[in-house]
Amino acid sequence: MKTLIVATDFSEEAENAVAYVSAAAQHLKTDVVIFNSFNIPLHVSNARLPATVIEELLDSNRLLLRNKAEKLSEAHGIKVVYESSFMQLEDELSSLFQKYDARVIAIGTTSRSLGQDLFSNSNTTALLKLKLPVLAIPEGVTYRPIKKILFACDVLRGINVRIFEEIRDIATLMGAEIEVFHVKNKVSNLNSESTDMSESNKIEEGLEGVPHSYKHITSDRVIDEIKQEVNRVNADLLVMVPQRYGFWKSLTHRSKTRIMASQSQIPLLSIPI
Repeated sequence: MKTLIVATDFSEEAENAVAYVSAAAQHLKTDVVIFNSFNIPLHVSNARLPATVIEELLDSNRLLLRNKAEKLSEAHGIKVVYESSFMQLEDELSSLFQKYDARVIAIGTTSRSLGQDLFSNSNTTALLKLKLPVLAIPEGVTYRPIKKILFACDVLRGINVRIFEEIRDIATLMGAEIEVFHVKNKVSNLNSESTDMSESNKIEEGLEGVPHSYKHITSDRVIDEIKQEVNRVNADLLVMVPQRYGFWKSLTHRSKTRIMASQSQIPLLSIPI
């Protein structure tokens, strides 16, 4: 099993993610890396204090991480290491992902209304910038074994083979079943049944070997339908694939993955194309 990385800024939602990942690692018998992107406090930066003071702050931060890693290792019987850096969060996480041959990078999220934007949260911006699997863990959610995975996708745009491989690996590892869920809008209904059949065949091939089903409905309320399906099937994990948009379209388009990351009541795994 590959390593799990969890990013923390010591906020309540981030520390909840650390607890979730540690419990998951114990169940999966794997290692954990706790990462903190250290920022010099603004008042310290403005004071132009000597380098020795900055080093003391860094040492204090590393000590906090080390103590946390040791306590988690002892409590869960797993290997926990820590990393701290001055670099930007997304830059360092990409490097650590390769260094530790990680499976996912976990972050903690807070509940927000539909109209709020995740740009205001320094952690959840990773969902937009990283080209790596990111697991967004809602505040207050505790770990439970994953037995039902809901893969909410835009089937008619096509699904990358690597996405299927990733989901299939997770389902196999967890002993979970998968439901591929697609919400069609009115435009989608203009497509021929042969297109649906082609995508259905692709799903059968991509998820061969693991229990799975495919469901599609017609609705213009995509987010609401996903939420309802999560509750209906009692899903333990929601999987989505964020779409990439050009500059002008990105100014007006509101990512469904971002919205669900802020509103989901279960962990959301974002797998980039």
